Amino acid sequence: MTKKKEDAEEVLPKKEIKEEKAKEHREPVKAYFSNERVLTESSDDAREFYNQSRYGNLLEDGRVQLSLIEALYLVEKKRVKVYDSRSKEISYESLLKKSQKTEPNFWIRYCVYRDIRNRGYIIKTALKFGADFRIYDRGVKPGEDHARWVVFPVHEGSTLTWYEFAAKNRVAHSTKKRLLIGIVDAELDVTFYECRWLRP
Repeated sequence: MTKKKEDAEEVLPKKEIKEEKAKEHREPVKAYFSNERVLTESSDDAREFYNQSRYGNLLEDGRVQLSLIEALYLVEKKRVKVYDSRSKEISYESLLKKSQKTEPNFWIRYCVYRDIRNRGYIIKTALKFGADFRIYDRGVKPGEDHARWVVFPVHEGSTLTWYEFAAKNRVAHSTKKRLLIGIVDAELDVTFYECRWLRP
C-alpha cells in the first residue's frame, strides 16, 4: 500500500457496518416537531440518545432537543417516531421535505452527517466555529475533549474559490482543528479530504 493511500485511510477509517445496540423489543422514542426542532418525550430511552451518543441537547425537563438532521437520522434508523402538533406521525419523506424548506443545503449536509455517524463518530453542529459540523475522535464525547475536525459539506458539482477555501482553512486553523471537506457525489457517496497548514 502506498504512503499516500495509507494517509488517506488514516483520516476517517472505512465505514463499519455498525449495529446500534438497540434491543429488539424496544419501541422507537416519541418526538414532536416544533419550530424547526424536534423535542423527544421525557424518557430514559430518549436521555440515552444524549448520554450514549450525544444526540441533541438535554433539557432541564428531561426531554432531548434534536436538530432536524439528528431527528431525520434517528427516524431513518427507526429509533424515533416524529409527530406533528395534532399527534399525526410525520414520515421520513415528510420530515425531509420540511427540513429542506428550513435549512439551505440540507440534503448535502445530511449525507455527510449520516456518513460520519455510520462510521461511529460523534458529529455536532459547529456554527460557533464558522463551520457546518465538528467531529470527535471515536470514544470521545463533547465536553471530555475537543473536536478533532471541522467539516464543510459540498456537492461535487459546486465550485469553491481559493478565497473561500482559504477562509475555511483559517477557521479550522484558528480553532486548532483539522479541516475536512466532505464532497457528496451524484450517487450520494461521500469522499473526505483533509487539509492542513504546512510551514515550508
